[in-house]
Amino acid sequence: MDKIKQYEKAILNILEEYAKIKYANIDGGNEVIADKENHRYQVVTIGWDGDVFVHDCPIHFDIIDGKIWVQQNMTEWEVGEMLEEQGVPKSDIVPGFLPPDLRQYSKYAVA
Repeated sequence: MDKIKQYEKAILNILEEYAKIKYANIDGGNEVIADKENHRYQVVTIGWDGDVFVHDCPIHFDIIDGKIWVQQNMTEWEVGEMLEEQGVPKSDIVPGFLPPDLRQYSKYAVA
């Protein structure tokens, strides 16, 4: 399997699992958004919390230059470890939400 397809599958496995989560306080739910052509993938939470509209992106990944960039992870899930469990090497996981000068202190790639 081609590397990009493998990475896309790993990302979608995580996002589809997360999208199953149901919230007690939100009349709505999670939706997976996958732009396979441009390699952008995210979950969007959309609905109503009482009379307040909720629109949030708890998880967002991009594939850039053959690496998975974790752009957003507002969950308790260790998505880097989840990607590793699916065969993605640490050297191909970039914590994009960290400032570039701090990425060197993570166990993942800097870019």
